[in-house]
Amino acid sequence: MDAELEPLFADHLSVVATRTAEALSAGGYDGVAIASGEPPLQFADDQPYPFKPHPAYRLWVPEATPGCLLVFEPGHRPLLLFRQQSDYWHQPPAPPVGAWTESFDLRIIRSTAESEAALPAGRRWAFLGDRAAWQGPGEPNPAVLVTWLDFHRATKTAYEVACLYRANRLAARAHRAAADAWRDGASEFEIHLDYCRAAGAREEELPYNNIIACNEHAAVLHYQRLDRRHAARRSFLIDAGAPFAGYASDITRTYAAAPGPFADLVLAVDSVQKTLAAQVTPGRDFREIHLEAHRLLGDVLADAGLIRLRGADALEAGVTRVFFPHGIGHLLGLQVHDVGGLMADASGATRPRPDGHPFLRLTRDLEPGFVVTIEPGIYFIDLLLGEARADRRRGLIDWAAVEALRPWGGVRIEDDVLAGPGGARNLTREAFAAA
Repeated sequence: MDAELEPLFADHLSVVATRTAEALSAGGYDGVAIASGEPPLQFADDQPYPFKPHPAYRLWVPEATPGCLLVFEPGHRPLLLFRQQSDYWHQPPAPPVGAWTESFDLRIIRSTAESEAALPAGRRWAFLGDRAAWQGPGEPNPAVLVTWLDFHRATKTAYEVACLYRANRLAARAHRAAADAWRDGASEFEIHLDYCRAAGAREEELPYNNIIACNEHAAVLHYQRLDRRHAARRSFLIDAGAPFAGYASDITRTYAAAPGPFADLVLAVDSVQKTLAAQVTPGRDFREIHLEAHRLLGDVLADAGLIRLRGADALEAGVTRVFFPHGIGHLLGLQVHDVGGLMADASGATRPRPDGHPFLRLTRDLEPGFVVTIEPGIYFIDLLLGEARADRRRGLIDWAAVEALRPWGGVRIEDDVLAGPGGARNLTREAFAAA
């Protein structure tokens, strides 16, 4: 951790400790043990899946190593039990170093059994993590504690915002490398390799599987194939992020190979995206941003000659959902789809999605410190087009215009945006400008 982040991390840890103490008090617990996690083994095999640390642990500890335990009792320095197992099959992890470790009582352990024996008796403990890998004391994952922490995790500290921005810087650099590879005629698989190289990350270290979609593949929202063949260049959609200290970026860009109707559509969606990103301000109901996206995209679709209604009328008729079926965005943080998006309060009550919009992942009013994605899109998805052709929406769509654009697949533009006290701060556009 560099000198710029060190004071921010100290303040961040103070906020996390205060939130956790409040949650423990609400649940009647004396303390909490949080496991970093273990990589699970593949079925009927001795090979593990890639290690993904428990986000509740990573909130406290900027480095992720399997088999560690964070122990916190209000009024005490947090205890970090760092497992450094004796092993000649694998390289043991080096003990953590740096100024951030001074905030913890650091103890090296050799086995999970040592951490299980480290919790003082006579206290009511909570335990966060995989109970199957833990034989020590503590009530596993109590709802009152989990919901409280999940709800408040949406509000990011200055340290977390700095980490998210740095994750955007890494991804912006890699996005530029991927776009260059596409322009040079690379296959989806080759583009993916260039992206990883530029991001400085192994595939398993990325926050999610890269979506590298050329031409018709862009109509598959979570396209995953990575074609090895060299396809004709019409369009390119890349949805890819990068990690920094456990925090994720989530960025999408779409490119057209030549001027024409699809290139015009990309520019129009980009304009809508910037308009919506500017609405990420404290107090704004995120559901309204989602519905506004449909109204604005309804105008784009009408201007492109794809539908015969505009704006609110297209939304009301359900025709915009044919071309834009997913939510406008979600919370972003230690997880790409960060927790707590549908919560009404810290008790775990939920806030409903708008009728007819089942895939929206965030329904809360934005608060200072929320970081969200804003990702409008227009796609030509055969399944949804077939459904519309078979119902009352058939006459609202110009099918010849749709057919002409189907070979380009679709367009999505996605940025990571902070709801700051002074208004929206677009971390992604800043990162691209700095790249």
